[in-house]
Amino acid sequence: MKPIIALFAAAALAGCGVETASTAATAAALKKQELEQGKKTMEQAQKKIGQSMEQMQHARDAAEK
Repeated sequence: MKPIIALFAAAALAGCGVETASTAATAAALKKQELEQGKKTMEQAQKKIGQSMEQMQHARDAAEK
């Protein structure tokens, strides 16, 4: 009887390890996705800043004429 209980306990613990690894992989995938989205947002912001600076320069050049 004790070997059967030990077998079930080992199976239960092994299942927990698989679930933990799966959860960690999912969390890592989500973090990667968040990082990629953050990079896209930063690139868009830099592009908008560059466009704004160009517009300011054009306005300054027009005002000097």
